[in-house]
Amino acid sequence: MSTTVTPAGTGNAVTAEAMDARLRELLDPGLLEVLDESRLHEGHAGANGTGYGTHFRVRIAAASLQGHSRVQQHRLVYDALRPFIAAGAHAIAIEIL
Repeated sequence: MSTTVTPAGTGNAVTAEAMDARLRELLDPGLLEVLDESRLHEGHAGANGTGYGTHFRVRIAAASLQGHSRVQQHRLVYDALRPFIAAGAHAIAIEIL
């Protein structure tokens, strides 16, 4: 499975949709919301000037995260998203629900 999707016109390989698909595949969440908040960070460190693909918010509830400490939960999410970080995602805010 490909971990990146390029929406028409963005020129960026990191998308909320691709992150969503990856998290669903690896963590099987009961609730998941992945938001691209890049437009809110234009001009900040890590912004790429397109308004897409650099700053994300992940809200997730998954049985696979239960029983782990908060740090371990975040690590599981970050580990699942590592290919996106390597591809240019600069910041990922994680909310475990």
